[in-house]
Amino acid sequence: MADQESPSPTSTQAEPATRAMRKTRTGEVVSSTMNKTIVVRTVTRVPHATFGKIVKQMKKFYAHDEQNQAKPGDTVRIMETRPVSKLKRWRLVEVVQK
Repeated sequence: MADQESPSPTSTQAEPATRAMRKTRTGEVVSSTMNKTIVVRTVTRVPHATFGKIVKQMKKFYAHDEQNQAKPGDTVRIMETRPVSKLKRWRLVEVVQK
């Protein structure tokens, strides 16, 4: 242990970490009854693992909507963010179509 050198603070330069691009999804608002929260359903078209036929996968995301601007039926764009609550990990970016 005595023969190992500890790294000096001047030799290790702290480089700024480059943050990866955040994921975005586009989907339809299913519910907006909660305060500052919307439920967005996204549809993804993927080939079936065995048969190869294109099938639709639907998934619901809880997103933070600060101004309560999205209504059911709207098409919105959401972006990944830090956890806001137990289920919310997305935030509303824009309302694409009303």
